[in-house]
Amino acid sequence: MNILYEDSHFFAIDKPAGHFVHPPERSPYPVPPEKICLYTLRRHYKQEVFPVHRLDAPTTGIVLFSFERSGARELGRLFMERRMHKGYEAVVRGHLEKQGRIDLPLEVLGEEQMMEAKTQYQVHAEIELPFSVGKKYSTSRYSWLKIQPETGRWHQIRRHFDRIAHPLIGDIEHGDTYHNRFFRDQLGIQGLCLKATQLEFVHPWTKKQMVLTAPICERWKRIEKLFLDTETFLQESQSRE
Repeated sequence: MNILYEDSHFFAIDKPAGHFVHPPERSPYPVPPEKICLYTLRRHYKQEVFPVHRLDAPTTGIVLFSFERSGARELGRLFMERRMHKGYEAVVRGHLEKQGRIDLPLEVLGEEQMMEAKTQYQVHAEIELPFSVGKKYSTSRYSWLKIQPETGRWHQIRRHFDRIAHPLIGDIEHGDTYHNRFFRDQLGIQGLCLKATQLEFVHPWTKKQMVLTAPICERWKRIEKLFLDTETFLQESQSRE
């Protein structure tokens, strides 16, 4: 597991896809200990560590852990007070306005209560591929987005873009089965196309400005080539078939 930053107070990891931050409360199948970041990191540091926040298992990217419970509370306060600026990247179905803000309340998990939820985004790149997916249109459009959630609700990014008819690619809960299958089987891009790429905040103890950035992984290298060098990407994909 890649450690992105470490000091005497906390550290940051680049969480792989399919790994849980801590043991899941609700899982239809047993989760092996090696797929739980908390257990792996306790073994690595040979001491207790405390997650500050979490990412969904399919989501990759930056997660903070503290060496002390009190430190986790201090860092967690930055999230609660919206002083932790979060950056994500995602691929969604369709084309959107060049930038926008989704302001749609979302249900609390397991309850009828609605909570404020706001997400900003900018279109980083977009493509239109000469393939009919789902048989509704003769071509297929996709957008690569930079996203900044202002709030932190359960599956907020995934649910917000689904609600505006631009579901994330690879999302088996809120996404489009046809486009998920197309990316997996035809383009060789498997899994949820959502990555927590950046955290920006003031260090609670040193008062230094912190900018943590996740490195590009193999999935996102393929996504980058798909969007920025589409013709070559498609030629290489066809040659593998």
